[in-house]
Amino acid sequence: MTATAETTGQSSPEQLRTAMVEALRSIGAVRTDRVAAALLAVPRHVFAPEVPAAEAYEPERALVTKRNEHGLAVSSVSAARIQAQMLEQADVRPGMRALEIGSGGYNAALLAELVGSEGEVVTVDIDPFVTERAEKYLGEAGYERVRVVLADGSGPVEGGPFDRIVVTAGAWDLPPAWTDALTEGGTITVPLRMHGLTRSITFRREGGRLVSVSAEVCGFVKMQGADAHDEFLVLPRGTKEIGLRFDELERPDTSRLGGVLETPRAEWWTRVTVGNQEPFDSLYLWLASSLPGFGLMSVDSELDTKTVAPANRMACPVIVEGGSLAYLALRKISDGPAVFEFGAHGFGPEGDLWPP
Repeated sequence: MTATAETTGQSSPEQLRTAMVEALRSIGAVRTDRVAAALLAVPRHVFAPEVPAAEAYEPERALVTKRNEHGLAVSSVSAARIQAQMLEQADVRPGMRALEIGSGGYNAALLAELVGSEGEVVTVDIDPFVTERAEKYLGEAGYERVRVVLADGSGPVEGGPFDRIVVTAGAWDLPPAWTDALTEGGTITVPLRMHGLTRSITFRREGGRLVSVSAEVCGFVKMQGADAHDEFLVLPRGTKEIGLRFDELERPDTSRLGGVLETPRAEWWTRVTVGNQEPFDSLYLWLASSLPGFGLMSVDSELDTKTVAPANRMACPVIVEGGSLAYLALRKISDGPAVFEFGAHGFGPEGDLWPP
């Protein structure tokens, strides 16, 4: 007798998909029956054969499919939560013509489910490894009708105009070709990088302009091709313990930061509080768009000497001015339900003069 999921005690792919969709509904990533049905229909594990099926269906797990020579991810099957969130933003309807920029296969299959047999889906990527892989797995999953194109997605793509464009790579800007490819009233959903922060933003075309209609926190591998940019990394101590990252096109003068973290730390507290699990991602976006010298601080947990105590050790807002810097801090002020106070820590000759 052939072993089955029931006889081995393992969950079947169908059971795993159902559990994934239920989890995504519970956190609000899935809000409509249309997106839920697409997620239930597409076999996600087919597009990630390198990992066990159970891992492929973990809602928060991104599945890296290619790394560069430095070990950094350059292609992946994004976390199901992010994909569901963006599809809800995009509001894809039956019969529409949809373009995906940044391929992988799985998301294109979801789009194919949403547009139905009367719609069309084109998915484009600059990397032949990615397009060959996408074409292979789309065929295996039964989505041969999706057209896979090898091209730089920042340029014109045949098959338009499109009712919906979904970009699945972090972009620094919106190339004119994307707006030109949209129908009037059509939308583009794109992970837009702003001073190191990424937000999935849906823009609707209204005449010759794009109007934002929604924004969600997200993260993606970086755009490649003609519109690719990079980040500028500063190591104030000369080691990987503490890193400061800035957009390469908007980076501040960091030449005077040598030794800045060896100066006394100044602290300010605002009396502004936030509850445990209460989101405040809009604060990051406001800081990034309002203050010059904005970047993100990260701390290597294995090398941490506790010199800094940022609010977020993965990506905390930091401001650099001359030979000084300051970053966002939080401190717990309640012994009962967790309540935290916003503040800032400053270092350098002008560190104790902030906030300005």
